[in-house]
Parts: sequence; C-alpha cells; structure tokens
Amino acid sequence: MKSLPGPVDSARLWRLLAQLWLRWASRLWPLLRGPLLGLLGLLLPWLLFMRLAHEVWEGDGLPGDQRLLVLLHAHGGPAQNAVAAWLSRAGGPVGASALAALGALGLLVARRYRALRFWGAAVVGAALLNLAAKLLLTRPRPALWAVQPPELSYSFPSGHAMAAAALAAALGWLLWPTRWRWVAVGLGATWALGMGWARMYLGVHYPSDVLAGWLGAVGWVSGLHLVLVGYKRARPLGIAFVPSSRRV
Repeated sequence: MKSLPGPVDSARLWRLLAQLWLRWASRLWPLLRGPLLGLLGLLLPWLLFMRLAHEVWEGDGLPGDQRLLVLLHAHGGPAQNAVAAWLSRAGGPVGASALAALGALGLLVARRYRALRFWGAAVVGAALLNLAAKLLLTRPRPALWAVQPPELSYSFPSGHAMAAAALAAALGWLLWPTRWRWVAVGLGATWALGMGWARMYLGVHYPSDVLAGWLGAVGWVSGLHLVLVGYKRARPLGIAFVPSSRRV
C-alpha cells in the first residue's frame, strides 16, 4: 500500500510559481513592451487631457491658473520679454509650419516615405485637433493685463504648445532607433517647455491651456505611432540609415 503524500511546502510552491512567472514574463516582455508603452503613452495623456477639458467645460480650469500667470509676470524683465516674444513668433503658425515643412523636406530627400506620412499626419492632425477643441470649449483668453498684439482665437488648448509638442514627439519617435534619440528628446522637450513658458509669461494662455496642448499632442502622436508601427516585428518608422533598396 502506497503512503499518502506529505503536506505541501507552501514556501517552496510559491518560489516555484514565482520562478515560472519570471521565466514567462522575461519571454513575453520583449514582445509586449512596445505595445504596452505605446498604450501608456496614448491613454494616460488623453485621460489627463479629458480631465482638463472637463474642468474647463465646468468653467474652472486648474486652481492655480491665474496665480501662476501673475507670478511669472511679476518676475519678468526686458530679457524675458524678448525671449518670450521670439519664442512666440517662432512657434506660431508661420514658424511651426516652416519647421514642419523643413522636417518633411528632409524625409522626402532621404526617401523615407513612410516616416514622411507619419510626420505629416502627426503635425496636421495635432493642428486639427487643436482647432476642434478650441471651437468646442470656446474658453476666453486670460485678461489679466493688456497684450500686444491681442490674441483673437480661443484659449484652450494652446496651439503653440500643442504644435511644439507634436513636432518634438514626432521627431523623438523617428529618431528613437538611432543613437540621436536622447538628443532629439532633450531638444524637443526644451522647445516644448520653452514654448509653454513663453505663452504663459506673455499672459495669452492659462497653465491648463499649455498643459492640455502638451498632453493632446503626445497622446495623438503616440497613438498614431502605435497604429502605424504596431508590434515590435513591424517595420520601424525611424530614419536610421539603411540601403536605398530597403527604404520605404
């Protein structure tokens, strides 16, 4: 007669299950890393954007919207005025369009047509989303002090901040497969942050306008990249140098 098995060692069982889980996770993570990070970059910005839009729809915005504008304006000077005015001009419709056209021309010359489609959809789509949100929410501009020249469009979200963040995010995704990834991320983040500061410093946008512009652009461009690239095995959009016969 066979003897009955002894009591199960629970600690040993949990160690075995943990080892199995780590083994499977290490195999699945390389396959799921891209989609999961893409979904995170898509969902989190849009959830925050919708939250800000709801606050604006209710007529509140962020609690410190006006206080931050007053604080920035109180610590200004001639140098800050000049930098903010230059950034505002450089990131306006003409300046942002010129930067977008320059990037498109570079991709066209390099015959990176798939990346060119992504670049165009990222920039144009962000502009259309910005216009739609402005017309839907119709938030008035801040009126804490006189602004010259006056801004005539609606305030939420900031078009300057959204355009700058869209260009930065698209450039970052395109250069991510290359050794220039962190240079692109650093320059793009500096450009987008500087643009947001300039618009708040000049008193033409609330902080919630600028934050919504950043979030909307990142959510749109990340979602677009996720759709076009998909899983890791799909062809990347990056502009790393490849033989001309393989360029798409």
